[in-house]
Amino acid sequence: MEFEGLREERGKKPWRVLEFYSGIGGMRYSLMKAGVNAVVVEAFDINDVANDVYQRNFGHRPYQGNIQSLSAADLDSYEAEVWLLSPPCQPYTRQGLQKGSSDARASSFLRILELIPQTSQPPLMLYVENVVGFETSDTHKRMVKMLEENNFILQEFILTPLQFGIPYSRPRYFCLAKRKPLAFKNPQFNNQLLWSPGPLYEQDDEKGSMVDQSHGIFDDSIKACRPIEDFLEDKVPRNKVHSDYCTLLANVSDLSEQTDKRNGCSRSSLNKYLVPLSLVERWGSAMDIVFPASRRCCCFTKSYYRFVKGTGSLLATNQ
Repeated sequence: MEFEGLREERGKKPWRVLEFYSGIGGMRYSLMKAGVNAVVVEAFDINDVANDVYQRNFGHRPYQGNIQSLSAADLDSYEAEVWLLSPPCQPYTRQGLQKGSSDARASSFLRILELIPQTSQPPLMLYVENVVGFETSDTHKRMVKMLEENNFILQEFILTPLQFGIPYSRPRYFCLAKRKPLAFKNPQFNNQLLWSPGPLYEQDDEKGSMVDQSHGIFDDSIKACRPIEDFLEDKVPRNKVHSDYCTLLANVSDLSEQTDKRNGCSRSSLNKYLVPLSLVERWGSAMDIVFPASRRCCCFTKSYYRFVKGTGSLLATNQ
């Protein structure tokens, strides 16, 4: 495919996108939220529950099957220019076995990359997301090697929502890849692991070129974040204890079934989210407790509410 005048040739045509490991549709929602002129021509996920939610959210049910069964001809049939990939993170997590490419859950991602040179219409751009730790894995090394062999240039980042004003500490690895002769506007950052989104905003400064693994950037970002209360469905006035929450906290064992007319939420329904006082007394020092005015909270895991430490923050509405 000729790239000269690609933008002019494309005109206002939307980018055709494939969404691998689509889950409940986070990538697709991000495209919509960012206002990108794109259409997701197909999504892929093996989890039927995730696909149920995806279908509910977007009116389209993802392809449900083993991605490893896809052929180059299958991928060509979609005529997609952009591939979004968020492969399984378990082979790279700190608490996992960190088996990398030897973990069976890494196979499908490597298989997709191996198909690129076999396609007659390789993607123009790729976007890969994973946990911190992926960037030091053998899977990452194999990915970089395969992409470079297929004429892709890369820019890689470790970013967190805190750097975008969102009070959520969730550092993640991101890789942006473009096939030559497409290029990034700041090519001096190619093949570096960056800890700032500066280059994405076309900034050429020291902060944008931050390549050391200092978390000071993240700490500074907290000051500019919006408070958690901006994202709560049930608003709790700052510096003022909501009377209903005060009642809930003071009378955990004697909650009524009355409905709060102001928020339409029954007190008994809120009761199921309360942390038992016995747990607070025993494990409170290990809990990550945040308040409506806080400007950060921790990453949530699938073990949230089952384990006290390291699984996510707890919201205290009564400071």
